[in-house]
Amino acid sequence: MRHLPKSIQRVMEELGKLPGIGPKSAGRLAFYLVKRPREQAELLGDAIRHLHETIRFCSTCFNLTEADPCLICTDQHRDAALLCVVEQPLDTVALEKTEFNGRYHVLGGAISPIDGIGPAQLRLRELIERLKRDPAIKELVIATNPSLEGEATALYLQKQITEAGLKIQITRIAHGLPMGGDLEYADAVTLTRAMEGRRAYSS
Repeated sequence: MRHLPKSIQRVMEELGKLPGIGPKSAGRLAFYLVKRPREQAELLGDAIRHLHETIRFCSTCFNLTEADPCLICTDQHRDAALLCVVEQPLDTVALEKTEFNGRYHVLGGAISPIDGIGPAQLRLRELIERLKRDPAIKELVIATNPSLEGEATALYLQKQITEAGLKIQITRIAHGLPMGGDLEYADAVTLTRAMEGRRAYSS
């Protein structure tokens, strides 16, 4: 890389810091940007700068937003009785592709002692306070990831809600086999979840 212009090396280094972007991908993207008209590169730069100037966390659900409260929290057509807890803002994007019509609470991660993330680093206290002050919430859907960290977070959350004396129905999203998956390749945890989440079959 020493033969490359420093400006290209710098772009490659910065692109390489993005998740899922290795050195080769960073190089291809950098050279792609060089070949594009200057106006297009400037549009990308302006979009990134604008992102940090306008995006903030919703003070109610802690999802990413430009307006506070966010559009989901202020949408009167959403089911106010249904609150879904997720780890990251990107999880809400995935759930919005389903028929879910409730509201969200973004924790900002999952409990992971090995990474130095405990309950204090998450927005668990804010969730408990939200449940206490909003009597409209009747069901809490825990949609943390099906990982050790996600399960630990779900169990901790359930314990905290119980200890707080909140009379709210707590549910957990089912985890099972993906469409097109083969049983022989599934791990024991996935198969166990699939069996636990089984339901009556109807033609």
